[in-house]
Amino acid sequence: MKSRLSTLFTCSLLVMLTLIACDKQQTSAAPAPEVKPAAETTELPATQPSTASASNLPKPDVSGERVMQYVKEVVAFGPRPPGSAAHEKLEQFILSKLKGVEVEQDKFTAQTPVGKFPINNIIAKFPGKKSGIIVVAGHYDTLYSQRKDFVGANDAGSSTALLLELADQLRGKGPLDGYSVWLLWTDGEEAFVNWFANNDNDYGSRQLAQKWQQDGTAKTIKAFILVDMIGDADLDVLKDTNSTPWLTELVYRAASNLGYQSHFQKYSTGIEDDHLPFAKVGIPVVDIIDFDYGYDNVFWHTPQDTVDKLSPQSLAISTDVVLETLRLVNQR
Repeated sequence: MKSRLSTLFTCSLLVMLTLIACDKQQTSAAPAPEVKPAAETTELPATQPSTASASNLPKPDVSGERVMQYVKEVVAFGPRPPGSAAHEKLEQFILSKLKGVEVEQDKFTAQTPVGKFPINNIIAKFPGKKSGIIVVAGHYDTLYSQRKDFVGANDAGSSTALLLELADQLRGKGPLDGYSVWLLWTDGEEAFVNWFANNDNDYGSRQLAQKWQQDGTAKTIKAFILVDMIGDADLDVLKDTNSTPWLTELVYRAASNLGYQSHFQKYSTGIEDDHLPFAKVGIPVVDIIDFDYGYDNVFWHTPQDTVDKLSPQSLAISTDVVLETLRLVNQR
């Protein structure tokens, strides 16, 4: 599904060794041994979360149990690849949770290596008083090639649930004191056959990035925050070298403000994910992703990606850091 690695890491111990990490997508070549990137320290001057602010942005203090409940409800639909009955039921479930919110559905038909499939990006819009938009995104489809037994609790149940929780946090606030916030459930992120062949990836995000470039929306987006695989009980969010540097640093600052920095950016690598099509049209992007799911990433894209591998604490940390990042982007 998501972040496909195309990365260089550097480890030094008197002698500098250069190693190339495996991509998230499997290829026909024999898999190389996975190598941990070198630890990378990032020191930023801390800023304390605002306690006396009159901002009506929700405070970063969500219930991880509530986010976990959303994950369980999403997973209960079973495998959710595009074109499946479960995928359509999940679409309707997401829309049912957005009552009273301005919602746009970006529907189109994607040509894939295995035929045409309906794709639907769902966008919930929360207006703000400042001119500009912050997008928080995550995909909700699951892997087509594992369509019989892959429930994708972390990939992409966790991102779907986090966005649903953010919708609950933002609903009923009236115009936000800062930028507008758009929550985007992207569709068709997973490859149908092979991530590397014939653009078999990121169908929804590639379509929407082009649309926003053409209609001028891209120029108004101040930040695009992608979340992916953020429910892992052993939360270890990478520093993505394909993300916009200042926004990557802001996420780390947000985590530090909340005391969660030990879960963020210990290792760095390049990630290929839903954020890259938006980066290509000039939008500042960051990918908040934990691509270290079980020992040697053993749970990724397997039937073992189940709810018992997730943690309410990890879901709460990830959601709170996104909320704190929203505050910091507004202060910038």
